[in-house]
Amino acid sequence: MEGVFPEGLKRLRDADAEVFGIIEDEKVRQWTGIELIASENFTSSPVIEALGSCLTNKYSEGQPGARYYGGNEHIDRIENLCKSRALDAYRLDPASWGVNVQPYSGSPANFAVYTALLNPHDRIMGLDLPSGGHLTHGYYTANGKKISATSIFFESLAYKVNPETGLIDYDKLQERALDFRPKMIICGGSAYPRDWDYKRLYEIAQKAGSYLLCDMAHISGLVAAEEAAQPFEYCDIVSTTTHKSLRGPRAGMIFYRKGAKPTARMSKGEKEGVTYDFEDKINFAVFPALQGGPHNHQIAALAVALKYAKTPEFKAYQKQVRANARAIGKKLMSLGYKMVTDGTDNHLVLWDLKPQGLTGNKLEKACDLCHITLNKNAVVGDVSALAPGGARVGTPAMTSRGLKEADFEQIGEFLHRAVQICLEVQESHGKLLKDWNRGIEENTKLKELAHDVVKFSTSFEMPGFDVKALANYSDFNGKLHGEKN
Repeated sequence: MEGVFPEGLKRLRDADAEVFGIIEDEKVRQWTGIELIASENFTSSPVIEALGSCLTNKYSEGQPGARYYGGNEHIDRIENLCKSRALDAYRLDPASWGVNVQPYSGSPANFAVYTALLNPHDRIMGLDLPSGGHLTHGYYTANGKKISATSIFFESLAYKVNPETGLIDYDKLQERALDFRPKMIICGGSAYPRDWDYKRLYEIAQKAGSYLLCDMAHISGLVAAEEAAQPFEYCDIVSTTTHKSLRGPRAGMIFYRKGAKPTARMSKGEKEGVTYDFEDKINFAVFPALQGGPHNHQIAALAVALKYAKTPEFKAYQKQVRANARAIGKKLMSLGYKMVTDGTDNHLVLWDLKPQGLTGNKLEKACDLCHITLNKNAVVGDVSALAPGGARVGTPAMTSRGLKEADFEQIGEFLHRAVQICLEVQESHGKLLKDWNRGIEENTKLKELAHDVVKFSTSFEMPGFDVKALANYSDFNGKLHGEKN
């Protein structure tokens, strides 16, 4: 009798040395670099183990207890456990809130909410992209081009931050909402450094006759640890990713109200005893409307992450994330730079580079060459997402490696050196990107900075990795001296 197919029992390094080598290169990149992308984090070994489990073999279309395929008794246990832990992590009563943990990520989760509760061409309002919003909240370019499916299928009118303060102008938001009468108002963003006034948003939504959706993707870990304002008291629906500050796998969740509506939340004409009708609509929108079978390995990994989210260590981590964001913001401001809103309440700072005459894409490239990963980001007044006037700096990932305030102050010094190099190259080679690129690629000062960054970064532990094995990896010596592939 013949055995399993040839590669079925091999380790990856033996079955596919090329893919194994690329993964090892990526491990080295992550360990030797400073990760400042606000939407990224370093997850744990148990989460990675669950992601690589046999659960990826199973199809389980439908909800627990009502699957299309058989053989799902253990998958049902996993998904029910994940749902229970999700509600528990956010202190939600199962009689009043439900959750769907099947979305593949945050964007499909948001579109499932729209599919469930809106009709094509219904009106929505979300934070403008240059104000810190997200593409899935509905965005048009300055010339009216529709970028995301949200803006293609629904009519959106963005609300914005005050250009002087960088803060959401709730008075103007209300004025626009009462004129536009959206079916849904969306709060939450990808580059907004302050807490949200959910009570005020709820009041505006009530006046406008709108659903209120909070997309807490960026701050879900802070919300779980009660280190950010809590959206559940005021919002109808709360969506999130799970891999950012929550530090789980790449997946999504949708929380929805259920049970009898409180009198205060009833729409005009509704009578006592009316119940929320979100559950069936959202479950149907996720599957079969938009997705196929859920990724059971992701759901299991999410359950693992949610268990940890209830621990005192997780709360301490989220406190440190905020402290580190404040520290790097203050450091950069002390060096003469402008932070939007002059600081932060959460895990990120939004850096306005316009006063320096520098674009975010140039700083992003220079930092990438010296093993610092951050992202260019639009700030108020920008019209280009490819050459915006700012950069976004986040603290969750490096906080997961054990960095404290003083370490982030050192990172601020590294960023300052990178900016100065960028400006020197502009002075010597010109502002045109093609000219500037010629001066940055083999820049001696940038190579010196890369060496200092790698030396700094490799002094810290790395969640989920065997750093001793990485240190012996054949390509490590080149990385240590600031070389790039």
